[in-house]
Amino acid sequence: MSKILIVEDEVEIAELEKDYLELSGFEVEIEHDGAVGLERALAEEFDMFILDLMLPEIDGFEICRQVREEKNTPILLVSAKKDDIDKIRGLGLGADDYVTKPFSPSELVARVKAHLARYERLVGSNLPENDIVEIRGIRIDKTARRVWINGEERQFTTKEFDLLTFLAENPNHVFSKEELFREIWDMESIGDIATVTVHIKKIREKIEMNTNKPQYIETIWGVGYRFKL
Repeated sequence: MSKILIVEDEVEIAELEKDYLELSGFEVEIEHDGAVGLERALAEEFDMFILDLMLPEIDGFEICRQVREEKNTPILLVSAKKDDIDKIRGLGLGADDYVTKPFSPSELVARVKAHLARYERLVGSNLPENDIVEIRGIRIDKTARRVWINGEERQFTTKEFDLLTFLAENPNHVFSKEELFREIWDMESIGDIATVTVHIKKIREKIEMNTNKPQYIETIWGVGYRFKL
């Protein structure tokens, strides 16, 4: 039985949604406070979230944003706002659907069923796991293009990410600046290999405890750089 969390501050609407969904075979729980709803959404396992936008403490947009950073669970936003800008914002934050009040309870149930069926197909399709590179506290998610240093996410530009990933995937191999330039920049900036030095400096600032004594990317004087295991 699929389990759904409704975060809705209007009690009558929440109870109406709950009744119709339970009649359709779903297990439903309700929270009326945005902060509590967010806490439960992140801490507990649900198969779908139905979020009102206008909530006390934390609004539905923020709940959607934080949940989407952690989970792929389907999210349906419910709002009395009819402006396209709110719909665009909600979908841009990762919501799967947007329903405007007042709505037909049977329409809500139909949408919930459709999104759950779609999600179950995706989960059951044996999608490949993200391609991860992990070395001594550095975690690089090549699929999502995200980097964590000792559990803390750091932001990298496109070329910084590409350069770090290339070095991490070829540890203990010394690469000259020319080799790194050809590998990462290809034909984009012909002749300007100094950009490699600049990017190495920026990467070190993000991953090293002490940039004067790097523990990851080592300079081999007169030759180039290598990523140490």
